Amino acid sequence: MDKQPDEVAGMFDDVAPHYDRTNTVLSMGNAILWRAATVRAVDPLGGERILDVAAGTGTSSVALSKHGARVVAVDFSPGMVAEGRKRHPNIEFIEADAERLPFGDNEFDAVTISFGLRNIHNPHAALAEMYRVLKPGGRLVICEFSKPPVALLRAGYWAYLSVVMPAVASVTGSNSSAYEYLAESIREWPDQGQLSQWIRGAGFTRVAYRNLTAGVVALHRGRKPIDATVLASVAKRKGNATRPIKTQQAAPPAESPKP
Repeated sequence: MDKQPDEVAGMFDDVAPHYDRTNTVLSMGNAILWRAATVRAVDPLGGERILDVAAGTGTSSVALSKHGARVVAVDFSPGMVAEGRKRHPNIEFIEADAERLPFGDNEFDAVTISFGLRNIHNPHAALAEMYRVLKPGGRLVICEFSKPPVALLRAGYWAYLSVVMPAVASVTGSNSSAYEYLAESIREWPDQGQLSQWIRGAGFTRVAYRNLTAGVVALHRGRKPIDATVLASVAKRKGNATRPIKTQQAAPPAESPKP
């Protein structure tokens, strides 16, 4: 599925006013439980600086800030940011692209993203940015829709996404076509194991996940390494991956001896 950033941002602009209410209904109340599990995994401490990527209207940001952390909420949808600022004036909201975060290196104690990595055009670039802005030893927590491991449950889940989700969205006042896109993005998203590999590939260590609600959602965790040698190795690997390959030019032909 081709995720054009402007189109996705526009869809989220449309659903921003009813977004939280619709999600509560669609998740059958589980959204509250998933958010609580995410906050426990982040384990925010007083005085820490935490980045909440794809924060939407800031519901997750507020939950994190209640523990005394200074939370910065980032989202690429102007509508979501405007709605968040209106609802939560005490939270710092920034409109920004997760693939190009407007922060320096090693700024945050923790970075979290809930149900947003799937909507980013290049999730690998976003993971690399999250790694970059984290302090050494910093925590990454990703809460994202996943694939139930039980085949029967997975089949029922796909049916729910295809039929029930757009219908409920239209009843609750949201853009049903936006939720049709969300259903498709969930079906095409990689499973728990592949996302774990992506997180490791970005340089994170201590990568693990656990399923929530029978695997409908998975909570992924990782750490930015502390050891300077490991950090240097990751930086070198990333540098080699992005550096253009130099082609060796053929040597000029030898000059023929003069008669």
